[in-house]
Amino acid sequence: MLQSGASHPMISRDDSRRTARASAANSLFAFLKALPLGERLIEGGFMAVQAVAGASLAFAIGRALHTEQAFWAAITAIAVSQHSYIDTRNLSRDQFIGAMVGGICGLAGALLGRGHFAAYAATVAVAIVICWIVNVGSAARLGGITATIMLLVPGIGPAWDKALLRLGEVTIGTVCALLVAWLMSRIEQRWFGKPG
Repeated sequence: MLQSGASHPMISRDDSRRTARASAANSLFAFLKALPLGERLIEGGFMAVQAVAGASLAFAIGRALHTEQAFWAAITAIAVSQHSYIDTRNLSRDQFIGAMVGGICGLAGALLGRGHFAAYAATVAVAIVICWIVNVGSAARLGGITATIMLLVPGIGPAWDKALLRLGEVTIGTVCALLVAWLMSRIEQRWFGKPG
């Protein structure tokens, strides 16, 4: 039993992680805002090229593989594209985990819920809670989004087919974003002398 005023060690550890992430994000934003306009234009252009290249590659592969809605691969590639390869990798991992959990929950919700709105709400809630239970809270919103796509976006074919197609499209998008981010980091290192 906790005494009043005593803090739980897990809570303080989570709080310190959140504080460290927020501090790092604020430092990055402060650094980028402090850059002169020309450098911000270059950084923004580099990010735009990275996001468009990843999305275009993902969409092209999705279309070539005849996925039902290849635009989800392009959206995923843009959603996970970050300024650095490491950040892109971390967000891609979260996106994939969220898609797996959301896809499985969405499949269960589609099979058991029979189109009832309460089943939709419960499915999204379960997907979010599962992500937190497996200690990947950062993937929770992505799990909820994937479950929402599974249950609310019209599709052709059985529910299990939709789940596999969504997971495939998300996978294509994350892999393309990672590939492009890795290539861009190598270009930045070689041409601009920036650390990876």
